[in-house]
Amino acid sequence: MALFRLAKAAEGEPLLRGDGVALRPAVIGDFPAWARLRDQSRAFLTPWEPTWPEDDLTRAAFRRRLRRQVEEMERDESFAFLIFDTTSEDLLGGLTLGGIRRGVAQAATLGYWMGARHAGKGHMTRAVAAAVRFGFATLRLHRIEAACIPDNAPSIALLQRNGFRREGLARAYLKINDAWRDHVLFALVEGEAP
Repeated sequence: MALFRLAKAAEGEPLLRGDGVALRPAVIGDFPAWARLRDQSRAFLTPWEPTWPEDDLTRAAFRRRLRRQVEEMERDESFAFLIFDTTSEDLLGGLTLGGIRRGVAQAATLGYWMGARHAGKGHMTRAVAAAVRFGFATLRLHRIEAACIPDNAPSIALLQRNGFRREGLARAYLKINDAWRDHVLFALVEGEAP
């Protein structure tokens, strides 16, 4: 796919830009900053994420993650990005448009995480806005879906700020922190983004 070639040719350069944020696929040179941010944010992220494998923060696991991301981009299945502050160039978090369904659906699922020290500063709101533009304009999606645990008020507010509408509740939807958790379902349809 042409997008993959663009990302590979411009390795390390931003592919998406938003207000104060830049998003690009991860490269091996991101490992130290990524592992440090994830490790420092473990307690903050644990209530909202699947249980981390024992080797999650190792260089070998990061290499496997990069290989999988490249393969998924080549197959037009998923596009994963790291998020950087354009002023400080600090790694802030990550975001994925994954589970892409073509044909009559033209839909994807949005997932995201933010480092603990960067949370609550508006970075993810701006990153999601950039990803939504990319999803509709470049990937030609019609619908972007997201889900979050019902008591994750910051995540619900983030989605609503970006125009996502609540559509329902999925019982025991994902296994988060070793327990099957209900999730509130949200979606944004092309043309609805603020």
